[in-house]
Parts: sequence; C-alpha cells; structure tokens
Amino acid sequence: MPFIEVRKSEYFARLFGIDAFIVFESRQALRQFQFRVGRDNFCLMHVSLVPVLGVVGEQKTKPTQATVRELRALGLSPDLILCRSSTELHESTKEKISNFCHVPIEFVIGVHDVSNTYRVPELLLTQGVYDVLCQKLNLVKRPNVDFEKWREVADSFDRLKANGSPVHIAMVGKYTGLSDAYLSVIKALEHASFYAQRGVKIDWVEATDLEDPKGEKYEESWNVLRNAHGILVPGGFGNRGIEGKIAAAKYARENKKPYFGICLGLQVAVIETARNVVGWANATSEEFDKDAARKVVVYMPEISKTHLGGTMRLGSRETIFKNDQSVAYQLYKHLQPENPNPMRVAERHRHRYEVNPEVVADISSKSGLQFVGQDETGTRQEIVEIPDHPYFVAVQYHPEFKSRPTRPSPPFVGLVLAASGQLEQWLSSKNGK
Repeated sequence: MPFIEVRKSEYFARLFGIDAFIVFESRQALRQFQFRVGRDNFCLMHVSLVPVLGVVGEQKTKPTQATVRELRALGLSPDLILCRSSTELHESTKEKISNFCHVPIEFVIGVHDVSNTYRVPELLLTQGVYDVLCQKLNLVKRPNVDFEKWREVADSFDRLKANGSPVHIAMVGKYTGLSDAYLSVIKALEHASFYAQRGVKIDWVEATDLEDPKGEKYEESWNVLRNAHGILVPGGFGNRGIEGKIAAAKYARENKKPYFGICLGLQVAVIETARNVVGWANATSEEFDKDAARKVVVYMPEISKTHLGGTMRLGSRETIFKNDQSVAYQLYKHLQPENPNPMRVAERHRHRYEVNPEVVADISSKSGLQFVGQDETGTRQEIVEIPDHPYFVAVQYHPEFKSRPTRPSPPFVGLVLAASGQLEQWLSSKNGK
C-alpha cells in the first residue's frame, strides 16, 4: 500500500472584533490552500460553541449559524461542523444546524462534555467522523478500529482521578507562571501515571523562590519541595533561577528523593555534583559565565556563538548505553520491547550546551554520579544517574516529546514508580528476581 500523508492544521481565532484582520488573513491562506491541493485532498472541520441556556437546557444555534455564514463570506464552506456543548446535542438541534448551515445532518457532530479528553476520539468515532474523513479524503478504511487500549487509558484517568491519593511531583521551573510552557512534560507525567496506576499531582515551585532565604516564598517553596514524593527539573535557558535548580538537585541527592532532570536538569545535576561532591566550588556552565575558570558545561563546538537562530542541536538522535546495568537501560528495555537493539535508543534533542568532555572522567571517579549513556562518538553525555539512590536520573534530550498515552516515556515512568515506592519491585519482577 502506498504511503499517504495527512496533515492537520488548526486555526484558533475570533471572527469579530480586534482580531478580525488577522482572522481574515489566515482564512484567506486557508481558502487558497484548498484550491492548491484540490477539494478531494481538503476537509474543513469547523468547531463551534452551542451554548445551553436556561433551566430548561435550551441549545442555541445562532452562534454556529453566524460563524458558518462568515466563513462562507471568506470562501470557506465547512465539510463537518463539530458542536461543542455542555450537554449531548439534541437531534432537533442537529437538524436545525443542518438546515440553516447547509450541511448534511450526519456531518453535524456533537462534542459534549465528557469525563476526560481521552474519551473524545471514541465519541467522534461513534458518530461516524472516521467514515466521513475517509470518504472526503478518499482514504482506505481499516477493517477494524480497535479502541480497547484507548478506552483503558480513559478509564485509568477517571479511576486515578477518583482515587484521591496522588503522587506529588515538585516541578522546579523558571516559567511556572505559565504552565503551558511545560505542557509536554505535564502530559508525559500523565502518561506515566497511567502505566504506574498512580495519580500524579504537580506542585509548582518557582526556582528563584528557592534561592533567597529572605524571600517572601522561600520557606513555602522549600516546604513544597520537602513534602513532594519526587522532584523534576525541566529544561530552560538563561541564568535566572539556576541556583534554585541546583539547590533542588542537591536536596534530592542528599535526601534520597527521586529526581529526574531534563536537558538543563541534567546540566544542573552535574554542576551540583561537581561543586558539592567533587569539591569544585566554582563549577558552573559557560551559559551562565563565559569567563568561568571551571566550566563543567560548555558550548558545543559545532554551535555558533554569535547566531542564536537555528543553531541548536535538534531532532531525533541515538543514545548508546555503556552497559546493561543502569536503571535507565532497564526502563527502556522493558518499556520498549519492540526496540531490536535496547542498547541504543533514539530521542529528540533541543540544546546548545553539553557536559564538558574534559571533566567527565574526574566527576565519575570522584563522585557517585555515573555517565551511563553517550552519543555515537562516546564523548557527548546523554544520560547520568546515581546507582546508590532510589532514582536519580537526568537526560540531555527531551523524552517528553515522544511520550504517548499508550506508550509512556521510560524515564518518566521511572520517576512515577520511584516516587510511589514501586520501582524496586517493578525492576525485580521484570528481571525475574
């Protein structure tokens, strides 16, 4: 069967008011696109709100009629209308929208509130959206669509939410005022919670609040960190909040608190170990002090120091494990059994800095921090961990980018299992001990 590529584009905007010009421009681009690819290769789905008013629960269709009329004025005719509503869409409401918007009634889809978003795909499937898309785009239908695994995910979400005893993960970040900045990390934790069968509650900790003992939120932030079952330090750029992240890594190492670092989270773990275990008090990153005497994290040699745009190390790249004894290796091996060579894993990257290859041997020999995964050259460090610790793992890449509800990211699963006290037993059962 030939490979068929289907691309999905989303446009979010109001049709009236201050955004009108921006909306007009985006709609014009979309209108021209449909002629460029041809109507047989284009399907427009319009998502519209159907408010429910009054105690009788009347569903109002005027907003949908108005937005469809405006779309048509811009040269766009919806193939499907997806109606968001707090209650299940009445048949009479569907008929009214069908008549006034000139769309077949079977193409008017009700998307009412459900217990969690993982139930939405099955909700669409039962209303024939899959059949409509195959028909409109001339796609070959699969004989059987198995939703069992997806249904299990949706059931797990509801079950864990009702459980009432979640694992608390302290997220020590720099952009905690906007949680969407860490949306991929949040979802990866959610996926891991499904596998571990333990709910996860994220306790946000602004890294700068861990730095100044006289700060307004200093004690409160440290109490959140101490009471958490695990600590996660995600990626970021710049030196703001770095000392707070280093302090969080130090606390996790010294108090045997499960720790997971991503990208910058790996770099601060290496800096903390170099300072407080190896004894290099002035250890830092070239990102924070380009003239530092002890740079344990440096600019990658192939990266431009004068141009920031398009100069990061990006994309999926292989990490090679040094041996099969590390916790990280065990997690990947057992959670990704389809991998023909578990000594190699491919993850997505997004960074400009790396652990200084010149200090790796010294740090390994003088501390408990082990560099267990490298790139193909063996010089660029990708994974570090502390063996004598419930869970202290940090990675240079971004595993959250490949996490899926039915295929969670192994390092995230390790964190949730360790934070819930299940990791040791899980490893024993997988290794037949």
